[in-house]
Amino acid sequence: MALVALLGLTSCQTSTPTAEAPADTTPATETETEPQELTPVKFTLSWLLQGVDAPMTLAMERGYFAEEGIDLQFERGYGSADTATKIAAGQYDMGFGDMYSMIEFNEQNPDQKLVVVAVPYNKAPFVLVSLKEAGIKSVQDLVGKKLGAPAGDAPRRLWPVLAEEVGVDADSVEWVTMEPKLRETFLLQGNVDAISGFIYSMMPSLVKAGKTEDDLDIIYYTDNGLDFYGNVVLVKEAFLEENPELVQGFLKAYIRGLQDTLVDPTAGLDSVMAVGDDLMERDAEKLRLQIALDNLLVNDEVERIGLGEIDPERLKLSIDQTVNGFGLSSTPAVDEVFDGSYLPPLEERQVPPASERQELE
Repeated sequence: MALVALLGLTSCQTSTPTAEAPADTTPATETETEPQELTPVKFTLSWLLQGVDAPMTLAMERGYFAEEGIDLQFERGYGSADTATKIAAGQYDMGFGDMYSMIEFNEQNPDQKLVVVAVPYNKAPFVLVSLKEAGIKSVQDLVGKKLGAPAGDAPRRLWPVLAEEVGVDADSVEWVTMEPKLRETFLLQGNVDAISGFIYSMMPSLVKAGKTEDDLDIIYYTDNGLDFYGNVVLVKEAFLEENPELVQGFLKAYIRGLQDTLVDPTAGLDSVMAVGDDLMERDAEKLRLQIALDNLLVNDEVERIGLGEIDPERLKLSIDQTVNGFGLSSTPAVDEVFDGSYLPPLEERQVPPASERQELE
């Protein structure tokens, strides 16, 4: 179910002049009579609205996008490959996705290239999850096994890259495709040996089914030679060239929301729940957001370079691994993949001090 959130502010006030206080007939200025005109920006999430989207919804709630002249309109996504295709087609102006699927997309569609303008998630949440009894302790243990994931799942798309890195034949596993909502069920019922996905997307369903981390073997891609970045903000190059101030405004507002979420994650979670539908469960979204806060958003690199930025050497290695794993014909330069010039200055992208950051409740 698509989720669309529109942010706008209008006000109306009337008064009746009295004999004791005659009405002021001085002509009102334009700023007093007309609210700021907001520019609609169509944005796609990478998946369903989740607790990890708190920076965006909190920025909307606090009017940060409106301050930048933006009326942000967002919808759910269907995986990174779908995100890239729809942004390139102009169905959305911007969106969340993984840059590695974007690299492949750009080679296949050189006239519709996308570019990354911000990296909110410094660590990729890509994992393979199995039940303890399956005895899958490493990527090598997956040989001959059945893996399950939706067709557009980013870690599934990146499986050849992971296999290349650890020396496993990418074709040595059988992939089973299912609807996203059935992924964890397939694992629990034994229809597949392992599933791929984002750790924060899968854990709530597994926990609800009575599983804990002690019942699972979780293989992070980042622990197996792929020091990948997580979700990024994607924009079509043509849109970026035509709307530089709009992109700058979006990133400024989003990063303010990210900083606020780091300081007060409960407020961020509240903002997600306020926008979401009745099917969202607070405990599940809290778990997703906690995983992001603990593992994905802030580390030593982010403390050094600021929110949204990348380390060029780290990204270059990731690009090389992606090209090899996907069998691409050319290797794009770092500045062809990531353009950080639209980010706010470093002093506006600092991680809030630990002393100011509250616990998620």
